[in-house]
Amino acid sequence: MIIIDGEKFNVPVVSLTRQGEFLDKYAKRTQTGDLSRKLIGVFFNYQLKFGSTTDTAEYARLWQKLTEPVEFHTVIVPDEAGDYSFKAYFSNVGDELLRTERKKNYFQNLTANFIAKAPARRPGGSV
Repeated sequence: MIIIDGEKFNVPVVSLTRQGEFLDKYAKRTQTGDLSRKLIGVFFNYQLKFGSTTDTAEYARLWQKLTEPVEFHTVIVPDEAGDYSFKAYFSNVGDELLRTERKKNYFQNLTANFIAKAPARRPGGSV
């Protein structure tokens, strides 16, 4: 189960991929080839893949949240210590039609990237 802005969504998560992305304020090579670098921090970004469900209303509610035109969301995702909460924006939200049955459309392969607003880890150990 995923939690976005305090709302629980009962659509199964079938895959969660986490990446620690290092962001530099600058990274420059000197004439000798040595690297000069100022690290801002490490950002934890996630890609979630959701499973299909027969609850079309719940799926539609999740789609609406993932495509809501706001700058940032508070999300809670699993991590090695239990749950990890952070502010993120969503990108590359997409899915595909599975079938149409009795005037209802069922979708599958919903994916979304959760891109962190701020670093999870900063140089010197501060968060």
